[in-house]
Amino acid sequence: MQERPTQQAHAPAGADDMIAAVQAQTLWALFRARVRRTPDAAAYRSHERRQGGWVDHSWARVAGRVDRFRAALAAEGMQPGDRVAVLLPNGLDWACLDLAAHGSGLVVVGLYPQDTATSNAAMLADCAARLLLADSAARWQSLWPLRASFPLLQRVWLCDAPVPAAAAAEGPAVRRLDDVLAAASAPPAPHAAMPGDVASLVYTSGTGGRPTGVMLSHHALLWNARATAAVIPPRRDDVFLSVLPVAHAFERTIGYYLPMLGGCTVAYARSAADLADDLATVRPTVVLGVPLLFARLAAAVHARAAGNAVSRRLLAMTVAVGWRRFLARQRRRSPGLVAPLLWLLLDKLVARPVRAGFGGRLRVAVSGGAPLDAGIARLLIGLGLPLIEGYGLTEAAPVVAANRLDDNWPGSVGRPLQGVELRLGARDELLVRTPSAMTGYWQDSERTRQTLDPAGWLATGDVAELKDGRLFLRGRLSDIIVLSIGEKVNPDVVEAALTADPLFRQALVVGDRRPFLAAVIVLDADAWNLFAAEKGLDPAQPNHPASKSELQARTGPLLAALPRYAQVRALHLTPAPWTIAAGLLTPTLKPKRERIASLFAEAVDTLYAAPAEAAPAGAR
Repeated sequence: MQERPTQQAHAPAGADDMIAAVQAQTLWALFRARVRRTPDAAAYRSHERRQGGWVDHSWARVAGRVDRFRAALAAEGMQPGDRVAVLLPNGLDWACLDLAAHGSGLVVVGLYPQDTATSNAAMLADCAARLLLADSAARWQSLWPLRASFPLLQRVWLCDAPVPAAAAAEGPAVRRLDDVLAAASAPPAPHAAMPGDVASLVYTSGTGGRPTGVMLSHHALLWNARATAAVIPPRRDDVFLSVLPVAHAFERTIGYYLPMLGGCTVAYARSAADLADDLATVRPTVVLGVPLLFARLAAAVHARAAGNAVSRRLLAMTVAVGWRRFLARQRRRSPGLVAPLLWLLLDKLVARPVRAGFGGRLRVAVSGGAPLDAGIARLLIGLGLPLIEGYGLTEAAPVVAANRLDDNWPGSVGRPLQGVELRLGARDELLVRTPSAMTGYWQDSERTRQTLDPAGWLATGDVAELKDGRLFLRGRLSDIIVLSIGEKVNPDVVEAALTADPLFRQALVVGDRRPFLAAVIVLDADAWNLFAAEKGLDPAQPNHPASKSELQARTGPLLAALPRYAQVRALHLTPAPWTIAAGLLTPTLKPKRERIASLFAEAVDTLYAAPAEAAPAGAR
């Protein structure tokens, strides 16, 4: 029998409206509990061109569309345990298929629209998906030449028309989503999933090797959402702006299931190009991002102040006063007598306009996915942005630790969630034991055994330090550079310091088993043209000795706080950005180190063949 929402008394806007754990043992039960509790509240907000702007979708309306999806899945013969893949940008239909699949006992596999067709085809093949929901005929046509690699795919639903002519010839049956849903009859009774059943395969981003499917249960995802809600308590009047791909575990758990627990609204950002407009229009209260998002914001702040000495001075003064104010609120120093009064003026002139770029009512911004540069954190927090950093991994569903707004220590990723245990293993590798641990890797028992031991400890591959109950990350075991002089360097730290300069858009530091560090740097085109004009350089020749000399000198102040052996002593410059489409970035914008290093191997070898200042052994 079809479930119908029932009207209940609504919690006041802004009040805590968390669904209790006993009501949500599975993701389907969570969704139904939310529909019953707040049927008329806005669940999702999307920009609809045909309707000329932003449209709210109530929980009751979403429930009706989810039931049509469930009926369609049943009509296609999907059976409990089958994998269904979603290759869509963030949006309402992503959520509807996900929820319908959970109500049908299916396993959801999120793919990345930003990723290459080759990568997505490999994931379709690995998970043996029987059905794919994709956004466009063009998307399916990009996969069409690779269809032999995923022969078990039987059905393809496309959100736009027309269905490609080639699709009728051979391969999976391809239909328009509108036609599929219009033909759907009443949905069957929901599948009675168990908390320990696998709800989703989440593929790791694969910075070093091939992506691997992580099996996450209903219990793991729900436990992690509830535990994180103790750190970031959701409110009924919260509006989350969904920016990161829902296929990623961070966005899935914290940007999708956690708001459902709290009865919040999730608004779907349109694109990176529209992000500034979306922030100003949606005016979110919560934003999740990767460090690159906040680095670009920081670069924009610096760029606006770069052309005027007074603006630069005002910015520096505002950040200094704002940082002192932040430390006082954290009870780590006195606010002083002058700072509170000075802040009133500087906030109005400098900080408030920056925060207005986020919509003006942001109450928390969370950075995750990779370490956040301390200088960027200081700048944004000093301008009054409520920014916290956390840490997680897909295998933990994903959050392990996080700062709180009232217990925020930039440079650290915070304290472990309640119920999560941490310890350090060999070579200071972080080991995690959590109730939200993965079931294992999909069809890879050997790798599962290597990562998750019988006692439940996950080997993260991250080098860490535990100090006063806080977690500090020191790099990836696999990425640590060991110089031939014996010193070890975390390249993330050096790269973050370099890209704090708006001129350096992207950077990859190399030097393993070499005598010193070198870097391949992508120059920001606009900033480089201005810099070249100021210095009388040829912008078409960034690797000319005169250009290199100027750019090498520019790295000195950026790396001044690091030991001498961690200074970059040779550069190769390139104007071409590294992109996902080129296979050089993961869908969450992390550099694929091995591929980039391979692409520039000849240029790097030349750097080491040329004379360079050697780093004295043991110098610091």
